[in-house]
Amino acid sequence: MTERFDAIVVGAGHNGLVCAAMLAKAGREVLVLEARNTVGGAAATEVFAEGYSVSSCAHFLYGLQPDVLSALGIKPELASDNLRTLALAEDGKHLRLRDGTVEGVDAEDQQQYSEFHRNMRRFGRLLRTHLNRTPPRIGTRNRSDLLSLAKLGFDVRRLGKNDMREFLRLIGMNIFDEVEERFSHPLLKGAVSLDAVLGTHLGPRSPNTILTYLYRMAANDGRLATPVGGMGSVSEMLSNCARDYGVSIKTGQTVKRIIVDNGRVTGVETEGGDIYESRQVISNADPKRTIMDLTGTRHVETGFTRRVHNIRMRGNAAKLHLALDHLPTIKGLEKKDFANRMVIAPDANYVERAFNPAKYGEASPRPVIEISFPSFRDPGLAPAGKHVLSAVVQYAPYELKAGWDDTARSAFQSSIMETLATYMPDLAGHVVASELLLPADFEQRFGMGGGHWHHGELTLDQFMFVRPVGGAAQYAMPLEGLYLCGAGAHPGGNVSGAAGRNAALAILAEEKRG
Repeated sequence: MTERFDAIVVGAGHNGLVCAAMLAKAGREVLVLEARNTVGGAAATEVFAEGYSVSSCAHFLYGLQPDVLSALGIKPELASDNLRTLALAEDGKHLRLRDGTVEGVDAEDQQQYSEFHRNMRRFGRLLRTHLNRTPPRIGTRNRSDLLSLAKLGFDVRRLGKNDMREFLRLIGMNIFDEVEERFSHPLLKGAVSLDAVLGTHLGPRSPNTILTYLYRMAANDGRLATPVGGMGSVSEMLSNCARDYGVSIKTGQTVKRIIVDNGRVTGVETEGGDIYESRQVISNADPKRTIMDLTGTRHVETGFTRRVHNIRMRGNAAKLHLALDHLPTIKGLEKKDFANRMVIAPDANYVERAFNPAKYGEASPRPVIEISFPSFRDPGLAPAGKHVLSAVVQYAPYELKAGWDDTARSAFQSSIMETLATYMPDLAGHVVASELLLPADFEQRFGMGGGHWHHGELTLDQFMFVRPVGGAAQYAMPLEGLYLCGAGAHPGGNVSGAAGRNAALAILAEEKRG
């Protein structure tokens, strides 16, 4: 028997759950279909060794939007909030960064960093306002689009003459030039550069890396937190919220195709042959999978298909998880310091050199690394007295020139361990088990096309008005009843819920207009 719903959401990633909850709150009957046996997509907490659990993808929460939380009446339980970043030094003279302050540098660098942070925070807040709205269409006479464009221009103008000029100067620049001009301490340059490129296929010298830094700052001023139970607890909170509003969530249900009849969607079919009918299908999958695989290119015009095909979405970030029987030793740190975020990025040139091999399909022999010891803040993630090391590693290209066979994986993991050992010489002796996830693993496990955490690179030509592509930045695809709500839509990735909320509001507004 065929079931019918007002809306069907494909994928129970966090954005899909937010979108479903928002629609259900507005009185719609909503079904969410998820291929995996758990909800959350990449916002998951998983067991990787007996007794050891870890956030499988992103391990810091800094983007969950207040508008999402207030709209749904929810609040995550945090294990930590507003963490410091420790920029590790081999000699133990580490830098400590939080908000607009940095310890371990001279007075000039302190002043420069404070000014830099002030600018980035202010510009990030400007950006945040528009990341939480449906972007306007360009080149139309639609009143709401014209008003939205005018609001954007007015907000930029309200920065004041000097800040407006600075914003317009910076927005397309690379982070390398900015840190080289402002700072003298190499560790400060490296730490800021890493924050601009983490999770991207970009190096510090790449254009748009000021934009990616601003995108990070737009999410809660870049302040870092960790939820109790890892990122999976956020997804569980959202799924419980959605169910409370009446959403039906079915896991272990892989959508085979989005059914199209006479130019509009009419439902979906699962791999098991079940058909669910709806005049609205909202995809939490990436744009390529949504259009090229689930919908089928024959249903959309060739130019649109070509633009979707050309979306750049090759991942370059790996994840290393280590089960430890004891915390490692890091020169210059006390035990309490393990509560903080740590980065290995000795200088901006080091980060750029780490990126260079990835341009040619090779892994970084000396990678840059973001490190967390989540079990220090949240002991339930490891057996008593033991710990988890979670590391985001750049750069690991989606396609390795020689192929990602077992030998290549082992060699890359050895490079990571050697880099970590520079700062934690006794680390290897404490490793009980390990797990290395490459971009292809993220693609296979979570359905992230290209293994890219943002479902598409965050650059000016794939941002706001043209995300995922021109003509589809308002969540509606060129098929009646088909929408996007995932990271490939505006505003992009991070565990923010913004794309899901924005998509739901756009759908409801469209219904109201009739």
